Amino acid sequence: MRRASFTEMNCSVAQSLEIVGEWWTLLIIRDALFGVTRFDEFSTRLGIARNVLTQRLDTLVEHGVLVKEPYQDKPIRYDYRLTDKGRDLWTVIAALRQWGDKWTAADGPPVITTHRGCGHTMTVEPACSECGEPVTRGSLRVHAGPGSRSDPFPERH
Repeated sequence: MRRASFTEMNCSVAQSLEIVGEWWTLLIIRDALFGVTRFDEFSTRLGIARNVLTQRLDTLVEHGVLVKEPYQDKPIRYDYRLTDKGRDLWTVIAALRQWGDKWTAADGPPVITTHRGCGHTMTVEPACSECGEPVTRGSLRVHAGPGSRSDPFPERH
């Protein structure tokens, strides 16, 4: 079954889902963030079908999230390394893990992340990039940006 496409939707979340919204994709990126680069290692760690893994890796390379670098000539084999675009997904993965720890991990978090600098457990806490104040959904106002084709929420002003 083919999923819906969001290519025509003028929304950054929808456009991001076009790249990373398929099953397995964020798990591939998660593993890449922790140093996995080889096809066989992704396949073994994830238990993913080889044809599905090939499709997901090709999509991530096509969209500049990963770069494919040969490490062997005969037969040719590749490392898949994160680009800056791919490494920028770290906060997305960390926030999703944190949400899953809270809402889906009945026996507690499967993984704990600690900050090397202070040794404390790390959590993703949104803060304003200008003033440093904590950000909540209620503290934000949404309005049209430079790429908007229309007011995103006209009835909510």
